[in-house]
Amino acid sequence: MADTVVYEAHPAMFRAHPFWFIGAVILIPAFGIGILLLLYWYIHTHQTALTVTESELTYEKGILSKDRTSVSLKHIRSVHVTQGFINRILGVGTIQVSTAGDQPEFTVADMPDPGTIREAISKAQAERDDKD
Repeated sequence: MADTVVYEAHPAMFRAHPFWFIGAVILIPAFGIGILLLLYWYIHTHQTALTVTESELTYEKGILSKDRTSVSLKHIRSVHVTQGFINRILGVGTIQVSTAGDQPEFTVADMPDPGTIREAISKAQAERDDKD
């Protein structure tokens, strides 16, 4: 039986780095350098995904070769969200997911609406606890 996806997100492009985005757009007339930069940036951000399902949290990186880290929701001890002042205004942040160890299992930067992701994890954990 496949798990239902509760939340899925990729790192943000414009909201995470608006000045880099504007710079790349300005460079479009310069022999298409801006288009190449935007294309590279788009591929780089869409190769990374954070998915919350009913039973686990999955962090995926890569296009041709994939690196996947899955953590059962029952093993997640904390979800740490870091946002600077500008990041709070733009609605992006860094998420660290920790289990029983001292170091975080993984860290994902430039995620849109990190508070929503934390809430989705908490909600999925609560629903899982209710089923058990």
